[in-house]
Amino acid sequence: MKILTGNDLTTGAVTWWAGSYWSLHVEDAVDVGESGEAILTREEGARRVNNPYIIEAVATPDGPRPAHIKDRIRALGPTVRPDLTLKPADPNAGSWVI
Repeated sequence: MKILTGNDLTTGAVTWWAGSYWSLHVEDAVDVGESGEAILTREEGARRVNNPYIIEAVATPDGPRPAHIKDRIRALGPTVRPDLTLKPADPNAGSWVI
């Protein structure tokens, strides 16, 4: 199975080709088969999506599942890990000036 992905021009959000429009949900993606390159050319030319490309996927009961881990991570969308965020500087700690 081959599906198309790219980024929305205004928000940069990951999008998936759903047959007649771009969706934010990989579950909506459709198999483009041999038509993928023609769709990419048309959609990029119409300025509906930025940097579209074809990826391999596997059909599942819940919709397509991208075959490559990088694309599976893209399909999950933005993530936030509060444990990895930078903590604000402690104003009582002072600062080093050289």
